[in-house]
Amino acid sequence: MGARPQVILLPGGVLPADLAYGALLEALGDEVEAVAKELEIYAGEEPPANYSLDVEIEGILRAAEASGFDRFHLVGYSAGGAASLALAARHPERLRSLALLEPAWAGNEGLDPAEEAVWREYDRIMDLPPEEMMPAFVRSNLGPGVEPPPPPPGPPPGMAKRPAGLNALTRAFRAGELDVDALRGLQAPVYFALGGLSNPDQYAKIAERLAGVFPDFTLEVFEGCHHFEPPHRVEPERLASSLRGLWARAETVSVPG
Repeated sequence: MGARPQVILLPGGVLPADLAYGALLEALGDEVEAVAKELEIYAGEEPPANYSLDVEIEGILRAAEASGFDRFHLVGYSAGGAASLALAARHPERLRSLALLEPAWAGNEGLDPAEEAVWREYDRIMDLPPEEMMPAFVRSNLGPGVEPPPPPPGPPPGMAKRPAGLNALTRAFRAGELDVDALRGLQAPVYFALGGLSNPDQYAKIAERLAGVFPDFTLEVFEGCHHFEPPHRVEPERLASSLRGLWARAETVSVPG
């Protein structure tokens, strides 16, 4: 592939980037020039005032500039996947490829009744006290009958910020707009990793909708994974192999701009 792929990886709304992507970065090794970037929503002690996904877009572009990335590969999980979609709609010319690991949001247009019910449940969960909110949030992301993973032995750094952050993210998603027509014009290849044990009324529905949007879309299902035991942590070697294939294919695509 010549030069090493230049990659920005965005985590979700719970684990910090280094914990979320440590296993995947180890599987990829020195073959990539990678930046595991924290979400902007956690840059301060409180979420930014009037937070929206525009804040994340600006942060991604700053990280790319600081790293010397002109066009780059973008990998986004959960909330980071939502931010990745927002950037793809606004700045498609910057992307060599887009890898979506169960994005938490893919716009508010065309949701079916099951998806609307998912968002009503999130609205309910966000009003719970923090000690109830996090367990309910985890359960809501899992498929029927799937047991939540055991809690970690000690809370990761920054976990005290997560309830407020998840609330702000949910509000931003509910108020957000995604330019689907712009996504239809994306020439860069798109990859979607879906956990077979995740809530199908959210993530499988998003995958189905996006498959009808992107001209070059590949879906891979990881049957034993779910949103809180995702492929980049549970099956990093397999995901690394899929990403290598995505990045190699991206080198054959001519992107205007």
